[in-house]
Amino acid sequence: MKRIVVLLSGNGSNLQAMIDACESGIINNAGVVAVLSNKADAYGLERARLAGIDALHLSAEHYPDRDAFDQAMAEQIDRYQPDLVVLAGFMRILSAEFVRHYQGRMINVHPSLLPKYPGLNTHQRAIDAGDNEHGTSVHFVTEELDGGPVILQAKVPIFSDDSADDVKDRVQQQEHRIYPLVANWCLSQRVVMEGNRARLDGNDLPSGGYASDDES
Repeated sequence: MKRIVVLLSGNGSNLQAMIDACESGIINNAGVVAVLSNKADAYGLERARLAGIDALHLSAEHYPDRDAFDQAMAEQIDRYQPDLVVLAGFMRILSAEFVRHYQGRMINVHPSLLPKYPGLNTHQRAIDAGDNEHGTSVHFVTEELDGGPVILQAKVPIFSDDSADDVKDRVQQQEHRIYPLVANWCLSQRVVMEGNRARLDGNDLPSGGYASDDES
C-alpha cells in the first residue's frame, strides 16, 4: 500500500478528492495516512479525523524561523514514510531544504495555467486581464514558487459576467478531477521528475504538461 501525506491550510476539498479517489480505486493501492496543517482550525483536519486519518497541527509561531518550522514538519511527515507528499492549499512558502528533501515526490495544484499567474488571487487576475480561459495546473514542487515542471493542466472558460468566485468554483471542479489522477501517475511511477522536466511513460512532457497545446 502506497502512503500519501497531505499538507493543507484550509477547507481541504482537494484532500477530500484524494480520500475519495483512494477509496474508489482511482488512486490504486494507496491511502492518505496523515494530514498536516499549519492552521489549527483548518477544516481539512476535521475531514481527516472523520476519515480515520491522523490529523497533525504545527504552528509556525512556536519556531524561531522558517527553516526550524520546516524541519519540524519534515520530522512529522517522515514518521509516515510517505511515497508522495501532496500540497492541497498549504499557504506557506517552503524552505529550500524542505523542498530538496522531498524533490520528485512532492506535488502541488495551483489555480492557474502556469506559468501564468503564480502566487495569489489568480482568478481575479485572470478576469482583470480579460482572459477568456483560466484553469489549474498540477506540478512537481521545486524551489521556485509555483515554478516546478507541470504534469497536467485543465482549462475552464471565463464568461463576461463571471465573478472570481464563479471562476474559482469552475476551477476547483477540475482540480478535484485531475489532482487524484496525477497522484496515481506518481505513485505508479508513470510520471517522474528528471532534471527540471516531467516525464510521463518515458517521454518528456511539454512545458504545459500532458495534452498541452505547447509541444516544445
